[in-house]
Order: sequence, then structure tokens, then C-alpha cells
Amino acid sequence: MASPLDPSADASGRPRRRRRTTRSLVAALLAAGLLAWWLWPVAPPEPRGEVSFATGVRTGVYERYGGLLKQRLDDELPKVELELQNSQGSVHNVQRVASGQTDFTIAAADAVADYVDRGGRGGRDLRACARLYDDYIQLIVPADSRVRRAGDLKGLRVAAGEERSGVNLVAGRLLEAAGLDPEHDLTMVRAGIDRMPKLLAERKLDAFFWSGGLPTTAVQRLAERTDIRLVQLGDLVPRLHRQQPETRYYRSAVMPPDAYPGVQNGEAIKTVAVANLLVTRESTDRATTEGITRSVIRNRDAIGREVHAAQKVDLRTAIYTDPLPLHRGAEQYYRSAKP
Repeated sequence: MASPLDPSADASGRPRRRRRTTRSLVAALLAAGLLAWWLWPVAPPEPRGEVSFATGVRTGVYERYGGLLKQRLDDELPKVELELQNSQGSVHNVQRVASGQTDFTIAAADAVADYVDRGGRGGRDLRACARLYDDYIQLIVPADSRVRRAGDLKGLRVAAGEERSGVNLVAGRLLEAAGLDPEHDLTMVRAGIDRMPKLLAERKLDAFFWSGGLPTTAVQRLAERTDIRLVQLGDLVPRLHRQQPETRYYRSAVMPPDAYPGVQNGEAIKTVAVANLLVTRESTDRATTEGITRSVIRNRDAIGREVHAAQKVDLRTAIYTDPLPLHRGAEQYYRSAKP
């Protein structure tokens, strides 16, 4: 035992070394506790509040997808009240989100790029949550039609969606690639997928364009009561790409024989495809964006059982959202989900 007169001891007779050791241990424990507090994952705030989501025309793929996503969000984000809003389609959807009328939407990449490139109001504030699935451009005619390619539409009655729809945008470019002027070379009928099949069945239309995932329910139902045929559009791809940069988001694609089995009779159809994006604004709440992005990816299979196109949603490709950067909330989800 150390003597009180020992220089290594304090006035109480305890060794100074032991006190220094104790102080060092306490300091180390405090530092470790501070580090653990700093590194310990903090649960993000639970998403809550009213959120609006623009879909598309009635009976379209966007509307069905939005309805199924809402069912999932009701369970997974119970404090978020999702309001679905119908629209004319992609072009209209982009305008609504950019202007702040709607919080989230689905829109084709070409419509998004067109809005941003033209300097549309709020375009620079647009952000993406995910690349979803591809839309396939479909040109439908009666089975006995003389139309074998887009150029054969000259002089006919043709529908290509509502004025602010994505299909109207791409159909105009396809017709231009085919050497046709929509305003002078044919009779354009303004109608969406909710009306076009009925008009064709009643012979009030000679053809209609549609841009949607495969298969599109409205086209399936039309085929059940009317003999129809799909017209190839693959020959337009080279000329379509010469319209760059506007057409850089289109790619050559093939509709597989089983897309519409009763129509295609085992034949694949060459066409054009464009990616769909889940879109919001930079100012949208980060936690809400992360939660909705998570739900979209997690429920791919569940939604895909009813909207087959949704089966193409993939975590590995969802981050490729050109022409838009990812929203910070979506980035946060992808970092947490990275294998």
C-alpha cells in the first residue's frame, strides 16, 4: 500500500496512476457513447398527410396501376391519404406535377423530356422516383383493313388519344416519320382509350394509336368482340431517330406473340417503345417520396398480377430515370435497398 508521503500518491493516499486510469476509462466510455449515438440509425419520420396522384384516362393502364398502388399504400403508409386524379395522359400529367397541381404521377420519358426541353414552367423542379415499365406503341385497325404500315393511313379517320396524352405526342412523330401531315393528310379524331375501341368497333374510326403496357385491357376486350389487327411500326424507327433530339427516348421493340394471342396468331409485331417514369417535384416531402418509392418496388409482383406491364419494374434499372434526376427520398430508398 502506498504511503501518504509517497510522491506517487495523493493526499488521501490513493495512487495518482489509478485516478488517471479511471479518468481515461470514463473519457473513453463517453467518447464511445457519443460515437454510438452519432452512428445509430435514426428512424425517418413516418409519412403522413394528403398526397395526390395523377393517373390517366379511364380504362387505361395508368389508371389501373394507380388504383392498385393506392391499395398497397393504404396498408403500408396508413397515415398517407392518396387521392387519384384522372387526366388526359402523360403530357397532361407532367404539366400537372410541374405546376404543383399534383404531387406524383406516371409519365412517359419522351413527354417529360419534351416539357423540360421546351422550358415548361416548373420543369427544372421535376424529379423522378423510379423507371417503371415500357409503353409499346400500338396501331390497331379492323382485321379487313388495307393498312399494312403507317403510311397507308393517308385519307383515313385516325384517333391518337387526347390532345395532352403521351400517345398523341408519339403518334404525331410517327406519322411525320411516315411522311404524313396529321392536319392535312388524314382526319384526326380526339379520343382516348376509353372511347377509341368502341368507335373502331362501330366503324366510326379506321384506326387508332395507343401507347401502353402489354397487354392493355381495353385492346383485349375489343379483340373479344371485334376482329382487329396490329400494324407493325418497326420500319419507322430509323426515320424516327432522324428527328433527334426529340426522339432519343424511343427504342425498337417487339410485341411478343402472346401479348394479344387471339389477335397475333403467333406472330411477333415490330414496334416502338418508350419508358415510363414515376415523377414528382424536388420540394415533395422526402419521407413520403421514399415510402412511395419503396412501395412501388416492393409490390412489383402483386401489382403485376393484374397489370402485367408492372412485372417489368426492377430495382436494378429503376434508378435510370433520364431525363430527370432522382428525388432525394428515392435516392435514400435505393441506398438502403442496395444488396
